[in-house]
Amino acid sequence: MQTGWVEYQSAGEVIPAFFAQPPGARAPLPAVIVIHELYGVEQHIEDVTCRFAAAGYKALAPDLWSPGGARPEEITRERVAAMRAFLTANPSAWSGPEARERALAAVGEPERQRLAATMARMFGPDEGRAQRFARYTEIVRGAVAHLRAGPNTAARKVGSVGFCMGGGIAGLLACSEPALSAAVVFYGAPPPLDRVAAITCPVLGHYADPDPRITPGIPAFAEAMHAHGKRFEHHVYGAPHAFFNDTAGSYRPDGARAAWARTLAFLLAELA
Repeated sequence: MQTGWVEYQSAGEVIPAFFAQPPGARAPLPAVIVIHELYGVEQHIEDVTCRFAAAGYKALAPDLWSPGGARPEEITRERVAAMRAFLTANPSAWSGPEARERALAAVGEPERQRLAATMARMFGPDEGRAQRFARYTEIVRGAVAHLRAGPNTAARKVGSVGFCMGGGIAGLLACSEPALSAAVVFYGAPPPLDRVAAITCPVLGHYADPDPRITPGIPAFAEAMHAHGKRFEHHVYGAPHAFFNDTAGSYRPDGARAAWARTLAFLLAELA
């Protein structure tokens, strides 16, 4: 398998991305954009990207945290790994800034300041969330253009698969990129209902139960998709959020296996 890091341009910025493709592929390949969780392109996302390549796709995972070519000091892989360990040990910190401050109060200096700076950079203020996600979506739109221009994908289709935060971006990408041929959402928030009419590709959703931040919003999204004549297939698994991530305590092999099989069948049908 061919793997490595490449760069492409998006809105005048250099975006690093991990790529993988089958060895010796000569015919134009269909392509899959893998959109990462909060933690960025790390071991798990690299592995998922390679799984898509093993299934016969050219796969690309843009690092949304590295516009310009490199991550800022606050969100290097090492710093993000430390934040992930902190959040795993303090799950209540996911609920918002005040909960994170309470959890940080028990951490000694200078680690407290380091963690606080990393989380501030990655979570950002709630009032700026729409603008941040719009920028992330533009970065991924650049990945679609990059793949469609490549010598091994120019004549084939491009789909996206996103996880958690990346799942939400996959939905937004489906609203804004007419060249996208398929979108798969793993436990990501649905796009605003007033944008459903703009979706031009079929969407497959995998959701967790319980997942009170995400799953309760899916019925309204499904109804809106149906009302606008859009194709939306979704499944709810008796598993926690992030059940597909086999590097996390939330991993559930039964749900992950079923979701993976459905994803491959969906992409085979839509990207052929």
